[in-house]
Amino acid sequence: MGDIITTIGTFLTDLLSSLGMGPSAVEITIKIIVAAILGVFGIGLVIFTVWLERKVAGRIQDRLGPNRVGPYGIFQTVADAIKLLTKELITPAGADKVPYNIAPVFSVLGVLLIWAVVPFTTNAIASDLNVAVLYIVAVGAFGVLAVLMAGWSSNNKYALLGALRVVAQTISYEVPLVLSLLVPVMLAGTMSTQGIVEAQPIWYIVYVPVAAFVFFVSSLAEVGRPPFDLLEAESELVAGFHIEYSGMRFAMFFLAEFMHAFAISALTAVLFLGGWRGPWVQQYPTLGFVYLGIKTMVVYFVVMWVRCTVPRVRIDQMLNLNWKFLVPLSLVNVLMVAILGKLPLRLSEEQVAEVLQNTPWVEWAFGPEFMAELPRAVLFLLANAALVIVVLALLGVYARRERRKVEALVDEGEFSAPQPAAAHQ
Repeated sequence: MGDIITTIGTFLTDLLSSLGMGPSAVEITIKIIVAAILGVFGIGLVIFTVWLERKVAGRIQDRLGPNRVGPYGIFQTVADAIKLLTKELITPAGADKVPYNIAPVFSVLGVLLIWAVVPFTTNAIASDLNVAVLYIVAVGAFGVLAVLMAGWSSNNKYALLGALRVVAQTISYEVPLVLSLLVPVMLAGTMSTQGIVEAQPIWYIVYVPVAAFVFFVSSLAEVGRPPFDLLEAESELVAGFHIEYSGMRFAMFFLAEFMHAFAISALTAVLFLGGWRGPWVQQYPTLGFVYLGIKTMVVYFVVMWVRCTVPRVRIDQMLNLNWKFLVPLSLVNVLMVAILGKLPLRLSEEQVAEVLQNTPWVEWAFGPEFMAELPRAVLFLLANAALVIVVLALLGVYARRERRKVEALVDEGEFSAPQPAAAHQ
């Protein structure tokens, strides 16, 4: 049971071979089974995460969450799924039917494909691509394509405007997203997600918290989660690009959003929180599932927390945040990592042995890899702290300059400063 994945793989291989299948047929069949498992896992996970988000939102916002259908409302999402399955599928008369019907499938497919390169344990990964990070960026374009197809083919001006807004938002935030992805790639020296996890005896969020922050914020904007949910700004665009969809077609967009939110949490855990790494995972690889699950749920809780507490921003504020703040910050961070990465900071085996000889408890608690990487991690962390201090100082200068402009306009009589409301008698 310590390595359940190898046990199951060996069992399936022997079973299929006993049925007379050749090695190629066995390999293809196992890959199909793995793909089916990942698909069921991704779709089934949404049933749980929708219920969880409602309960967390109810707790944070002091509201009642689902509490009628089943104990603690756990079957509420099932009831919603049954309702959507039985609703009529309405196609607008002027819609372009082929892209109109394909768009919801593309939106789900783009998220499911991400799970193919997520390493769950030391040996549980659907496809260990050596260009996995590039693959993640590439399949992310499926979602943009699906949104554009849905808005254009619906023959509705609100849907088209919503789709164009989504494209502008997602393409803009892909720039800092890709720049932040470069950082763990440079640190690990590989684009394989499995290789990035194996290269983290010290989590990369300790090395480069700025890159982790940029990746997290950019991912929220890519998904369209609050406060970046302008693609569904009801007060402006009715419901955005999917206004003309009903029944399960609408549910597939809904499904893709929740799956994508959980997928970015898993990617954050893989790229910056050590993925499946944890105590005794080498001896018992199945523990990797537990460690990755815990880290992913912690990140996902932050995603839910932001959604429940931060109000929606304006479109100009959102794009200013991207082009005037995140992109320059990402560029400076990549440059800093590229320079520091060339310094010979890793301890040699002799130096590690000398340190561990004086402090044997460190080897038991962290291991020799941790000690070898510690000087580099400390230097990177100090460099990131200095970068944060400089950025905060620049933001302070900018805020004071803007405040002086407003005060000058008030003094010149251009507009009146807001007055406090009169006290009630």
